[in-house]
Amino acid sequence: MEDSINTLIAQRVRELRTEQGWSLDALAERSGVSRSNIALIESGKSSPTAVVLDKLATALGVVLASLFDRSPATHTLPSPLARVAEQPVWADPASGYVRRSVSPPGVGSPLQLVDVVFPAGQRVAYETAEREADIHQQLWMIDGEMAVTLGDAHWRLRSGDCLAMRLNRPTVFHNPGKQPARYLVALVNGRNLPARRTP
Repeated sequence: MEDSINTLIAQRVRELRTEQGWSLDALAERSGVSRSNIALIESGKSSPTAVVLDKLATALGVVLASLFDRSPATHTLPSPLARVAEQPVWADPASGYVRRSVSPPGVGSPLQLVDVVFPAGQRVAYETAEREADIHQQLWMIDGEMAVTLGDAHWRLRSGDCLAMRLNRPTVFHNPGKQPARYLVALVNGRNLPARRTP
């Protein structure tokens, strides 16, 4: 499974970089991730951390969840159904948190759903603040608890709580409990939203 998810990430990073017309050096400069590290990721020989993937996604102007999308075959229409066995699952090698990309890929929806299991006592800090993409996220706690910091704001979330946030400041996710936490993330890239109609 690890090899297949690394292959998927490799393909997506390479595709997105090519779409931008960027060299490895250009992506390295924009993301702050070394050229050699990106080359290893694109060849499927590296297991990048969540922090590294967030830096790459931010530089490429996409949400992190987009790096786990499977590209639909060009001769078929994307399916609106994502069976659980087909949903990409990835574990962060640094913290051990596990994310499942729930949404069907390639269907043209601006909304992406991610199911996360976050180990007890672990922390992930995303330093990225400035993003070209206007990303909105809601985090709905299913089990356990999470402490979330966005810039200077802090929240303690427990089962059933839902937090809406715009990803435009450094963000820290921390499970202060003694049990794994599980939550659902709903992400929308504002750049992909349809234009609003005025009456």
